[in-house]
Parts: sequence; structure tokens; C-alpha cells
Amino acid sequence: MIRHDVNSRTTHRGPSVLGSLPDDTVVSSNSARCHRACTGEKSGRHLPSGRLPRTEGCAMSQGFAHEPVMLAEILEVFSGMPDGTFLDATLGGAGHAVAVLAAHANVTLLGIDQDDTALAAAASHLDAAGLGGRATLRRARFETVGQVVEGEGIGVVAGALFDLGVSSPQFDVAERGFSYRHDAPLDMRMDRSRGVTAADIVNSAAEEHLARIIATNSDERFAGRIARAIVANRPVRGTSHLAEIVTAAIPAATRRRGGHPAKRTFQALRIEVNQELEILPVALRAAIDVLAPGARLAVLSYHSGEDRIVKSVMREAETGGCTCRAGLPCGCGAVPTVRRVRTRREATPAETERNPRAASARLRAVEKLPTAVR
Repeated sequence: MIRHDVNSRTTHRGPSVLGSLPDDTVVSSNSARCHRACTGEKSGRHLPSGRLPRTEGCAMSQGFAHEPVMLAEILEVFSGMPDGTFLDATLGGAGHAVAVLAAHANVTLLGIDQDDTALAAAASHLDAAGLGGRATLRRARFETVGQVVEGEGIGVVAGALFDLGVSSPQFDVAERGFSYRHDAPLDMRMDRSRGVTAADIVNSAAEEHLARIIATNSDERFAGRIARAIVANRPVRGTSHLAEIVTAAIPAATRRRGGHPAKRTFQALRIEVNQELEILPVALRAAIDVLAPGARLAVLSYHSGEDRIVKSVMREAETGGCTCRAGLPCGCGAVPTVRRVRTRREATPAETERNPRAASARLRAVEKLPTAVR
């Protein structure tokens, strides 16, 4: 099982990670195709029409088995990572973390997630890979990474990763209320023990405030029309009801293109419920602060608002917050703390075809400068 000792160097010999045999038999529940098959079964990359893969008995059958986005690029970013602790600040099902640990025998994991279901799935995933003895998992929001790292007595970390947004499996659990594809209560809380729900917002927020949430968090051009329709149809009873309201509020010509009409509104509400854009800058600055010299931070974002924040925070660290005129020597005494890491920013066409969630992913990475000190 998962050990809560970050200094453990015990290596469990388990099945190979992220691999399948030539005949497509899955040799580990951590295979990139585990979401389609269980250990020892055929991965079923080309499932016949109407055939659903069996999931009972999988180490990840709790609902968090999915292919990690841009995994090859993430492994490349951390290819030269020194021994120490790897911080996964948005652990999810531990897909990226398992691969990183498998690639670095003397690295341990500090995994953070605010979702109790995700932590349980991650623990199962790590144990199935024989990596549980090298992992410490903590339930926390990612803006507290500094306190969590300090509380574990780690000091600095050898690498850090943020995979932002909601995991695909969270959308598939109807009662979580994230998806317009399932009828369920409007919840959308990643941490179900705290905070307001999406139902609280759609049924109580003033029309102007609701429009601002939808416009700011999702760049929805019809935010005003949608907010007006929501207020007119209160009480909004659940996800299906909200999806119907939003769809009816959007002009018919627009509804026929660009995916489900309610996608942006649901995204905006999820971001608001979990305060994602508010806490992200705090989390990223804290993560940069705890990086060891030469250690890298990688961030995967899936939304333009997220990516703008990531770019801004990294740029701030890269320049030291310098406000001097471009092209002139710095006279304000700013000290850069990171350098930009050149890497592929988007998933390959092959990956997006295989894993549609990767289509909107954007990867940015920085490396702590040797002269930077906490």
C-alpha cells in the first residue's frame, strides 16, 4: 500500500509500466490503454461496434483510468531530473506520476489532490505498479503546495507537475455534476466537503454576475443571453435542465457547430465553483519557490484563461518581475529565478486522434536557475 514516508527508497518490482505486449495484451493496469482493458486482457484498440471493454477487476476501475495527456513530452521535460522528490500537484489517477517514477528509480512522489476519489484511485494505481512504497499522497488544494512540502520536511523538490482541469473520468461519474451528458445534481465541486455548488451559483447569483462568470471563465460570446435565460428559468433543477436552458439561449446557427452548446457554460461554472483561476497563480508561484536549483516545473493547461495565467506567472519568474523598458539594461534590480524550457507545446496529431482530450492541451515548462534561492 501507499507509504506516507517521502524518504522511502524501496523499489517494488512489478509489471512493466505503460506497456503492452506485441499482441496488445495489457501487462500493467498502468498501460496507456488500461482505460480499455484490464491486466492480462487484450487492449482492444479497435473495439468492434457495440462491444464495451470490461472494467471490473481493474486496479483503476474506480473510474480514474485514462491515458495521461502528452506523456512523452512530460517524460522528456523531466528526463534529466536528479534524485529527490517529484511533486505532482494535481495527482488525479497518477498516470503521469507512475510513468515518472518508473523512469527514475531514485525519485519519490509527493502527490496532492483535493478529490478523495482521485486519491483512492491513485493509491490503487501506484500499488498495482509496485510503486506505492515510493509515494506519499496528501489531500489538499494545489495552492497549498508550499505548506504541504514544508509539512513533509522535504525542503525542495526535484521536479513539479500541474495537469490542470478536470480528469475525463470525473466527467463520466454522473453524480459529480460536471457533465452536460448525464442528468445529475449540479455539484461540480472537486472537493465535495467544502464550498458552494454549481446549483448555488445558477440559482442565486445576480444576472450580471452570472454573465460575468460565464464570459470571463470560458470566453462565451453569448454569456449575457445565457445568464438571462438561466434567471428566467429558475430554479434550475440539474445538469440536463441547465444544458437545455443554455442550448435554447444560443442562436440556432451557432448551435450547429463547435461541439455541445453548453460546454463553455459548464466549464465556466466548474472553474467558478473550484476557484481555479483565482488560486492558480498562487499555486504556480509556490511551486516555483520550492523547486531545487536545476529542477523543472511543467504545466498542462486546457483553457485559454488557464494558459494566460501560466504564461504570465512563468514570464514573471523568468524576468524577475522586471518593469524596465524592453531593449534596455535592467535598472530595477529584478532577479530572474527560472529559464524557459523549449519543448513541444501541443499534442501530436496522432495523440489527439487517439485521445481527443489532448487536443486542447498546452504544455509550458521552466527550470529553476542555479543562482535562485528561496
